[in-house]
Amino acid sequence: MAEAAVRPALPTDAAEIARIQRITWQTAYAKILPAEVLAGLDVEETERLWLEAVTSGPATVLVATEGEWVVGFCAAGPAPAEEIAAADGAMPVDAETTALVSVLLVEPRWGRRGHAGRLLGTAAATLRAAGAQRGVTWVAEADQASMNFFRAAGWDTDGTVRTLDAGGRPLREFRLTGSLELSLVE
Repeated sequence: MAEAAVRPALPTDAAEIARIQRITWQTAYAKILPAEVLAGLDVEETERLWLEAVTSGPATVLVATEGEWVVGFCAAGPAPAEEIAAADGAMPVDAETTALVSVLLVEPRWGRRGHAGRLLGTAAATLRAAGAQRGVTWVAEADQASMNFFRAAGWDTDGTVRTLDAGGRPLREFRLTGSLELSLVE
């Protein structure tokens, strides 16, 4: 394996991040999301949104690299109230120190090489440096690979479930939460 690393995303990474998101969703989520949703992913719009996130978003965007290749990415930052509130709207006592890992994807052909663990470990260190102590993320019920990954990092479901509209089909997601006291997840 070539040298693997994680670094902050640059504006020039936006196109590659959008490409990885599209390929990963079309591969890993083919049985989770409707085909028309996956086929309708607008790469140019996605690239524009990632460029905005990299240059001015509240979240930190990181990329995993192997040699000269960008192979995955993660976006994490302060958790918006709607992402951490209880079903009745009550805020947790640690709301001010809770962060959101909004996305963590590794292109399937680069999977099982530790990239996701390096991304989560680096994101956790970055979030801790900014004062966060706990993280949350949302994982589709049918995405067992992501569920297993976060559980291996010590995160688990907290009992909160949401249902999104995925092109007319319900997509059920579980909220997972855990400590940011981790350095590397394999």
